[in-house]
Amino acid sequence: MSVQIFTLTHKPFTPPPDPLYIPLQVGRSGAENLGFPGDDTGDEISRLNPYFCELTGMYWIWKNYRTPGAVGVCHYRRYLLNEDGGLFTEKQLIPLLEKYDMITTKLLTLPCSYEQGFGADHHKRDLDTTRAVLVEKYPEYVKTFDRLARGTHTYFGNIFIASKRLYDSYCVWLFDLLFEVYARTDLTGYTGYQKRLFGFLAEFLQTVWIRHNGLSVCECMVGMVGEKYETRQLKEQLAAFFAKRDYAAAESCFWDCYRKRPDVLMEASDVTGELRLCMQIISTSRFEDEAYGRCILDSLRDYRSLIRHFHFLNTAVSHFINGQTDKEDLAFLKQSPLITPIAVSISVRLFCPECSVQEMCGRLDRLRKEH
Repeated sequence: MSVQIFTLTHKPFTPPPDPLYIPLQVGRSGAENLGFPGDDTGDEISRLNPYFCELTGMYWIWKNYRTPGAVGVCHYRRYLLNEDGGLFTEKQLIPLLEKYDMITTKLLTLPCSYEQGFGADHHKRDLDTTRAVLVEKYPEYVKTFDRLARGTHTYFGNIFIASKRLYDSYCVWLFDLLFEVYARTDLTGYTGYQKRLFGFLAEFLQTVWIRHNGLSVCECMVGMVGEKYETRQLKEQLAAFFAKRDYAAAESCFWDCYRKRPDVLMEASDVTGELRLCMQIISTSRFEDEAYGRCILDSLRDYRSLIRHFHFLNTAVSHFINGQTDKEDLAFLKQSPLITPIAVSISVRLFCPECSVQEMCGRLDRLRKEH
């Protein structure tokens, strides 16, 4: 059995050296040619990329890649990982594909039902439209759809590997549904993030398809390589505002980006967790300035130094709350002149319930004075 994995990208990147992975530029129609094969040749829907995301690449593979064997899709930053935490080789994949129908991501556990989570960032009516189309075209799937919509699990990323026969069968079903939903959906007034609706729907529909058909699935960890371009760009903008002591502009910049891309704080985007620290820096600066007429940005403005400082602060506070304080924590908490009661209070709120914040801050303040 031969295996080919297409690495879907809309950004310049360095492909894995293993020929198992072939880069495929999605949305190349009307975009800058990145020098990779594109989804705008043959039978294609490249122009729909702003709405279908990586699915334009999946469609191209379905219609234009005819080699028998197995085929898979991953992203330029996200790859399925083997048990050793590395990229799969063809030799490692073949026995898995002989044992399982599909190799895909770990099942994601949501903090709420799928339909609630979908409605928080998208328009719930679009999920209702999808169900209505399912009722008309594939009514036998509706029971599974409803059960999973009320549940808290889904696969993510549209990342998977399967036999080409199974891949094609899935695409016939998936695109038949999505093209009809697209025809019934008015995207007027949607943000750029919300317009990517069909990529998000496909993640859930993959779960529905797998469950309804009783497929055997090998679930794998997903490795993140680098960070999103949008994430890096936002961090650079925030760093520039911090350097100017302009936390207000930093806050405005952050929320403007978040409104357009609410996924920016997800672990898959904020791989290092730095954007969450930036939110903490902004809040701390604002409350300190209001209370003292000065803030941490009067003493520390370098981005990397700020990130290190708040990382150390959170680590020390977390250790304290969990009874694991060591000498290094105490030295940092006592000797750093940049730590104010407000900074401590905000950090404490990250790690303990609201009802115990005041008590924890008081205990931590006494500990700092005693040592």
